[in-house]
Amino acid sequence: MSFFKKIFSKEKKETLDKGLEKSKTSFFEKMSKAVAGKSKVDDDVLDNLEEVLVTSDVGVKTTIKVIDRIEARVAKDKYLGTDELNSILREEIAGLLSETNTGNATDFEIPAGKKPHVIMVVGVNGVGKTTTIGKLAYQFKKQGLKVVLGAADTFRAAAIDQLQVWADRVDVPIVKQQMGSDPASVAFDALESGVNQNADVIIIDTAGRLHNKVNLMNELTKVKRVMQKVVGDAPHDVLLVLDGSTGQNAFEQAKQFTAATEVTSLAVTKLDGTAKGGVVIGISDQFQIPVKYIGVGEGIEDLQVFNKVEFVDSFFK
Repeated sequence: MSFFKKIFSKEKKETLDKGLEKSKTSFFEKMSKAVAGKSKVDDDVLDNLEEVLVTSDVGVKTTIKVIDRIEARVAKDKYLGTDELNSILREEIAGLLSETNTGNATDFEIPAGKKPHVIMVVGVNGVGKTTTIGKLAYQFKKQGLKVVLGAADTFRAAAIDQLQVWADRVDVPIVKQQMGSDPASVAFDALESGVNQNADVIIIDTAGRLHNKVNLMNELTKVKRVMQKVVGDAPHDVLLVLDGSTGQNAFEQAKQFTAATEVTSLAVTKLDGTAKGGVVIGISDQFQIPVKYIGVGEGIEDLQVFNKVEFVDSFFK
């Protein structure tokens, strides 16, 4: 039995392979053109490779880092064949991901000794934030954990309604107030309710407005401060949800939110509908924040724990 089959279920691996199919096909089509007619990795090939990585939404800074590493290997081995380029790229990208994503979790889990484990979810509207929360709640519940949701995105009535739909679907309790209520008040009530119910996980949704970074920062800071009145070290995880299909726009969102609050992990959604899967590599490297979850389909099971070994294997398979 292969290493990958030992670690990952066949069904999850197939879902990931399928989810990254568009990204992989696009990448290798570009790669084929980059090395066409070349047997040796030379300056022309490296220039072409740089363009391939940038147009695959890996990002300029990360691309330069990858090219520098490959140039160093070319300098050591004066005749590096283009047939070896794929495996070298795979090694270097796996190395980059390893610097940020330590460990290789294969299931949804929470740290031992943290009960309740409080997750504050941030991200702009439309990135799949509410869906990610619902799928997370489902996965945690499947692990036998008691989950409570808090609808602290009170800016939009639709956000509260959508979270209620997911709470009903997954059959977990939700704490909510009317649209326009103080988000910090909802978060306080959610944590208090979660503690009273002996919850293992409390997931707090927040508003996704970026029109004024100062207001966003103040709001998120207040939500955190109020939560700490109930659970002293909450939140234990600030999860930023990004839409992978937006490519470079996801970088900008990451920049805005990391400036507004301390983001501790990332979820990259909608990778199945795009050829921009390279964005996972670039964002993970550039912001030095671990990617915790990836969305590779619309099904309730299609939110996966991000595993760098599995991701690189599917991307370069």
